Order: sequence, then C-alpha cells, then structure tokens
Amino acid sequence: MEILRNVLLVLHFIGFAAILGGAMTQIKGIKTGTARVVPGILHGSWLQLVSGLGLVVLLEMGDGEVNHMKVGIKLLVLVAILLISLIYKKKDPVAGWVIPTILGLTVLNIVFAVFL
Repeated sequence: MEILRNVLLVLHFIGFAAILGGAMTQIKGIKTGTARVVPGILHGSWLQLVSGLGLVVLLEMGDGEVNHMKVGIKLLVLVAILLISLIYKKKDPVAGWVIPTILGLTVLNIVFAVFL
C-alpha cells in the first residue's frame, strides 16, 4: 500500500506542476492579449483530482486520519480550477483574469496543503 500511496503522491505533484507550469507559460500572453488555457492546465487538473481522491481513499482504508475539512477545501479549489479550465479551453484568447486566477487558486491549494 505504501508504494501505491507514493505513486499517487508523485502523480499528484506532477498534476500540480502541470497546472502551475501551464499557467506560467501564459503570463507573457496576458500582456499581449494572446493568453489561452493550454492542455497542460486541464490535464494537470484532472490528474490532481484523480490522484487526490485516490490518496484520500487509501488513507480512509488504512489507519490514517483524514482531515475532511482540508480535503473538502482543496477539492473545492481544484473544482474551481477545473471548471475555469473547461469553460475557457476553447476560447482563444482568454479574458485577462483567467490565467492569474488559475495561478492564484493553485498557490492557494498549496498553502492549504501545507498549513491545514
């Protein structure tokens, strides 16, 4: 079970990196009006959702305690990222607030993961 947990954790980190990296590549495009939601943001969101739920299931099955408030807040923030990504994936260019919002929500999710 420990190996599966570590694999899911690595996948969760890869999803985070895909969201953050995809959004960071579009910062320059905000000023020029060419920013868009790249596929990495959307794929990273799905990967974080699936791997995060897998981590919670493993923790529930084992002897660990689950902080349901932390999981709920992180899930809510991730769903917001996912919805924004889904709504704006076909729009080219996106509104100026989309990429900074995705970046801010991603950082917020990290803060909740570390400090809650």
